[in-house]
Amino acid sequence: MPRCTRKGCGQDYDLATNDPSSCTYHTGAPVFHEGLKSWSCCSDVNKPVLDFDDFMKISGCTVSLHTDEAPEVPAPAIKTSSVDSNLILKEAKDGAEVYSTGAPKFASPKTSVPPPVEVPVVEDEDDLNVPVTPGTICKRKSCGVAFVSDEVNRIGDGDETVCTYHSAAPIFHEGSKGYMCCKRRVLEFDEFLKIEGCKRGRHVFAPKQRTEPQAEKLTDCRVDHYQTPKEVHISVFAKQVDKEKSTVAIEDNQLHFDLYLPGPKRFRRTIILFGPVDPDGSSHKFFNTKVEVVLKKLDTRSWTLLEKTTRDLGNISLTFGVGGRTGTIGSKDLVLDEQNTNRIN
Repeated sequence: MPRCTRKGCGQDYDLATNDPSSCTYHTGAPVFHEGLKSWSCCSDVNKPVLDFDDFMKISGCTVSLHTDEAPEVPAPAIKTSSVDSNLILKEAKDGAEVYSTGAPKFASPKTSVPPPVEVPVVEDEDDLNVPVTPGTICKRKSCGVAFVSDEVNRIGDGDETVCTYHSAAPIFHEGSKGYMCCKRRVLEFDEFLKIEGCKRGRHVFAPKQRTEPQAEKLTDCRVDHYQTPKEVHISVFAKQVDKEKSTVAIEDNQLHFDLYLPGPKRFRRTIILFGPVDPDGSSHKFFNTKVEVVLKKLDTRSWTLLEKTTRDLGNISLTFGVGGRTGTIGSKDLVLDEQNTNRIN
């Protein structure tokens, strides 16, 4: 079957079914300017794009018959040399007149530039578990093969399973066009589309979804606590903690949190406790919005702080709360430890 040579079409067509509405193509030329890519014939309708693959997907703006005739290439304009008007007249010793265009240029000293670091190219792979619709075009650059069936294009080692493509991105620089993976450069866009691939591999009709590992990010969570004469209740406000990976370790004088949160976030903290606790009598529990820890005290004294400190706190003394709207615990009767009870009595 012949292949249409109109810009923006490039489809295989049947002469018997070729009618005036078969081909949708561009009548103008491609325009590449400062990274933007568009067509001169419909730049006011189709906005310029940055990615070359998106540029190739811009639908044509004219409808007509398919054709396999070679497109007409305009003759290059002949540049006529013009005399420089900024000539400088100098007179040599023998009286001869010498013209020059300016002061002589001296070559600047070359500075050593370190070679660029090559970034490895990660190529797409075909996901054989995903069904493909017949007629789907191979996603590799400059291949253009249409999918027929799994047996023809995806399974086995037949000729139709081989893909000839470019592994790197296209490059457009000062009118020349080519691919970064090979050295060939052309001026005309039609010739650029004909540059044969420089690498051989398998077709990619349904690319596999790549899951790139995300860098872990340590985050902070709010920690609240309250106490009773025998226990200290701690709340770490962390939503949707991964119960399988997260750990809470309770020791005699320390409390360790290692919580895995959604995404790459992680909360890690070690608390040196104000007083000793009984690890066997303590417990923790995971909830959807927080992690609750109940520490069993080894004595009934009041903890001035949750975390032990070396600073002098002065005459600070905390009582155990009473029930009420402030969210404290206990009954409405004042609850005191043994030491404070002896003082009152």
